[in-house]
Amino acid sequence: MKILVTGARGMLGTDLVPVLQEEHDVIGVDIGDFDLVSPRAIGQIVHIAPEVVLNLAAFTDVDGCETKIEQAYAGNALAVRNVALACQRCQAVLLHISTDYVFDGEKDGAYYEWDHPNPLSAYGRTKLAGEHFVQHLLDRFYIVRTAWLYGSHGKNFVDTILATADSKKELSVVDDQRGSPTYTTDLARALARIVPSGFYGVYHVTNGGACSWYEFAKKILALAGKTDASLKATDSQTYMRPARRPKNSLLHNYVWRMTFGDPLRHWEEGLRDYLKETGRVV
Repeated sequence: MKILVTGARGMLGTDLVPVLQEEHDVIGVDIGDFDLVSPRAIGQIVHIAPEVVLNLAAFTDVDGCETKIEQAYAGNALAVRNVALACQRCQAVLLHISTDYVFDGEKDGAYYEWDHPNPLSAYGRTKLAGEHFVQHLLDRFYIVRTAWLYGSHGKNFVDTILATADSKKELSVVDDQRGSPTYTTDLARALARIVPSGFYGVYHVTNGGACSWYEFAKKILALAGKTDASLKATDSQTYMRPARRPKNSLLHNYVWRMTFGDPLRHWEEGLRDYLKETGRVV
């Protein structure tokens, strides 16, 4: 199968491309190869003539989206429109990556794939607009919402916590936002299963289990043997950010489980492997 991956040199893309290459002919593109925001990208994708496009490219500066509104809509909505139109013209299947930020976090319990989105931030609104383009322009698509990503090839929460601990600074981490930390290696393997399946629609895909950001930080420090680090719990009101975050980011992986059976492993197992692979485990 001929597959085009946009955002191929990002944190998820860098893990995903080698997994897909085990079974498929994969072309990876990123910023500098061509501009997805430009309508010219439609013709460039059609020229490649992929059978499947995995769109990982996005404007992911969550706080920056609050002031760079047009840039956010361009990267997270118009670019998605162009990719979807290209897929329409060359009859390719599109797998598009979305986010827990399309929800407001007010639900008790995990969000199902069909729960009503209500984003709190510009980032969430622009990502939801991208979803709408996919759903309105295509019949054959996968929308995969995920959350709390970390991996070896990009800036992430795990590395930030460890770097701060190494500098001997006090760590203040919010304890009133909950989600499922998701290792990009595990997500990449899940996406590789979805791609050839033909079971189109919306999926929620995260590692299993749940924790707060504070609990996640505490586990990171414990597994890395940094028990002397100063870690303090705070709340979202005290640790104000430009963009509002959902307090509940739990995504029920219902469609994934009912389609493919086995859930992704618990987030703590993924974290242990990440720390081993990056040489942080004592």
